[in-house]
Amino acid sequence: VQLQASGGGLVQAGDSLRLSCAASGRTFSRYGMGWFRQAPGKEREFVAAISRSSDSTYYGDSVKGRFTISRDNAKNSVYLQMNSLKPEDTAVYYCASGALYTLTDRNQYNYWGQGTLVTVSS
Repeated sequence: VQLQASGGGLVQAGDSLRLSCAASGRTFSRYGMGWFRQAPGKEREFVAAISRSSDSTYYGDSVKGRFTISRDNAKNSVYLQMNSLKPEDTAVYYCASGALYTLTDRNQYNYWGQGTLVTVSS
């Protein structure tokens, strides 16, 4: 499985961005998908995750109410709609695949994209 994240960029506080992650292979719909982020000097943290059939979604406390994760199994893609962005959201965002159970745990994921940089200016 290969993952390609896109959609990052430089925005101002309060703006919105939509990240996309396209996956190769025919196993996309078998796994939960997640978004994680890593700011300079910090550990990679959980942002959002979605179950295989989209019936369950999970969010990190810092993004609840502002970010929305979705997926389109027909397009082998997962998305992260980010609204009301804050400077503290600045990070490299990674999409991940391969998790079956604890979707909030980065150690459950087997496949990672290359990351896309989101920079939010104040």
